[in-house]
Amino acid sequence: MTTDDANAPWLIVGLGNPGPEYTANRHNVGFMVADLLAERMGGRFKAHKARAQVVEGRIGPPGPLNRRVVLAKPMSYMNLSGGPVTALRDFYKVPVANIVAMHDELDIDYGVLRLKLGGGDNGHNGLKSITKSLGADYHRVRFGIGRPPGRMQVADFVLKDFSSTERKELGYFVDRAADAAEALVIEGLERAQSTYNS
Repeated sequence: MTTDDANAPWLIVGLGNPGPEYTANRHNVGFMVADLLAERMGGRFKAHKARAQVVEGRIGPPGPLNRRVVLAKPMSYMNLSGGPVTALRDFYKVPVANIVAMHDELDIDYGVLRLKLGGGDNGHNGLKSITKSLGADYHRVRFGIGRPPGRMQVADFVLKDFSSTERKELGYFVDRAADAAEALVIEGLERAQSTYNS
């Protein structure tokens, strides 16, 4: 099965940590984008036996560009994301090339997006876990959060909420990331990159 197989579903995975204490963390921006996509699809997340919450639906215009999509939020912790993602891949029979991970990215300025296929994990524990389970050949929508200020540890930075200044624009950036994920699935990587890899 290739990405050209119009019948193969796409699996869009928002990465984050479950639990109310993590909801507004920088590390949970993948969950934020997944929530917005679910809203756009008119679906509600339901528990799945793969230790994830899922929404099944379609995105794209009617016709050949309409895509079957499974949206997921793993309910393991970030560093164990590979287990739920692999279980969902097997359950829904998704080719690895049709998997999209949405995640926070330290090495990109706040709000900047980068779409890519494959590559390293850049120290991101969610990606590390997925790559260990599936290999690296899945798509990523990377949401820039910037580097920690001063001597703050990376772990402390990603598990803190967005600052009040960042929150002013967060809604706009999350909206744009959701647009980018949709474009990737509907139009393909190159076209989506030319629009969103600012």
